[in-house]
Amino acid sequence: MKNLLKVMSLLTIAGFLFTACEGPMGPQGPAGTNGTNGTNGTNGTNGKDANETCKLCHNKTVVEAVANEFHYSLHAQGEAYEEGTRNACAPCHSSQGFLNVVAKSTPATFAGPDASNKYTNNYVAEASALALPAPIGCFTCHSALHTNYAGTEFSPLATTSPVKMTMWGAAKEINFVKTDANLCSKCHQPRPITGSNGNVIDYSKLVSDPTATYNLSSISYRTGVHYGTQGAMAAGVGAIEFGTGTYTQSAHVANASCNTCHMATPSGLAGGHSFSATANYNGCNATGCHSTMSATNATLTAAKADVATLITQLAADINAAGGGHDILEKDADGTYHGYFDIYDATANPDGYWKNPNLGNVALPALTNAQFGAILNYQLVVRGGGKGVHNYPYIKKLLEESIAAI
Repeated sequence: MKNLLKVMSLLTIAGFLFTACEGPMGPQGPAGTNGTNGTNGTNGTNGKDANETCKLCHNKTVVEAVANEFHYSLHAQGEAYEEGTRNACAPCHSSQGFLNVVAKSTPATFAGPDASNKYTNNYVAEASALALPAPIGCFTCHSALHTNYAGTEFSPLATTSPVKMTMWGAAKEINFVKTDANLCSKCHQPRPITGSNGNVIDYSKLVSDPTATYNLSSISYRTGVHYGTQGAMAAGVGAIEFGTGTYTQSAHVANASCNTCHMATPSGLAGGHSFSATANYNGCNATGCHSTMSATNATLTAAKADVATLITQLAADINAAGGGHDILEKDADGTYHGYFDIYDATANPDGYWKNPNLGNVALPALTNAQFGAILNYQLVVRGGGKGVHNYPYIKKLLEESIAAI
C-alpha cells in the first residue's frame, strides 16, 4: 500500500511539473478593425412590362371556346384527312401535305411532255409529308402564333399569296382583296380535268367550239372538278364562261373574306372555328355590310330561289342528253351532285351507263358545251352557299350554261 501511494504521488508531481513548463499566458493584443465596404455595383436595366395581349388568348374561356368550335368543324373529321396518304390529295387532305406545298412554293403547273409525250401535275406533296396524315390544326393555318407578341398580329397565316389554280395549270388565279381569304382558297379550289397524256385539257375549246363532240378526256363516274370549288365561285373566276356578256361580281369579292361569315361571332352550332355559316348572320350584319340580314330577308330568299331554279333547269337540260335516262347520278337525297351515272364497281355499282350487268350501254356522245355545262353545274352545286357567295357571277354562269346547251 505504501508503495502504491508513493507511485501516485510521483505521478501527480510529474503532471504538475509538465504543466508548469508551458509558462503563463501573455496579454491579448488589440482587436483588428473592419475593412471598408466596396462600392455598389451599377443597377441592371429595367425588365420589359408584361404583354397584356397574351391574356386575350391565353385564358380558359377563349381556349375552351376554340376547342369546342373546332369540334364541329369538318376540318377535324377523319374523312377530311385520311386521303392524305396520296401525294396528289395530301396538299389539301392533311396538315403535313398543306404545309409542304406552302413551304416549297409548289407550282400548280404541269410538267412535260416527257419522252413518251406524257405530262405530270406538279402540284403534289413530297413523300416525306405522306406518313400518318394529321388533320388540319392550329399550326396548319397559323404559321406561327407568336412573332413579336404585339396585339396587331396574333396569328400570322401560313399563306395569303394569290392562289394559282391547279384546275387551269396555273393559267388563272384566285386573289381576294382581303387576302386572308386566299388561305382558304389554297384548298377550296377546283381540281383539273386531264387528258390521256396527263395534261390539263384546253377548256377554251368548250366555249370556242361548243357543238363539237367532246373528246378531250375520258369520262368516268368521278370526272369533274372535285369538291373544293368555294374559293373559285366566291372570287368569280375559273368557270367555263359561255356567252358574250359581262360576268359581274358580288360586292363580297372586294368587301368580305371567308372568315367574315364562316368565322363570325358564334351562334348555335355555327361561327368561330367551326367554320360553319349555317343560320348565323352575325358576319353579314357586321359594320359596313348588311344590317337586317336574316333567313327571311327578301334579298336573300329571292337570290337563293333564283339560283335553285336555274340549277334545276340546268340539271334537266343536261339529263335530256341521255335520251330517257339521266346523264347525272341522282343521289339518295333526290338531288344531282354532278357525278356521272356511270358504272363504278366500288363507288357506283348501280350506275346505268357502261354497266356490264345492264348491257354495257355506252354513254351518249356529249358536245363540248354540254361537258362544259356539267363542269359549271359541279362548280356551283359543290361550292355550296346556294349562290350567296357570289350571286351575280353564279346567276350569269348558270344562265349562259343553259343557253349554250
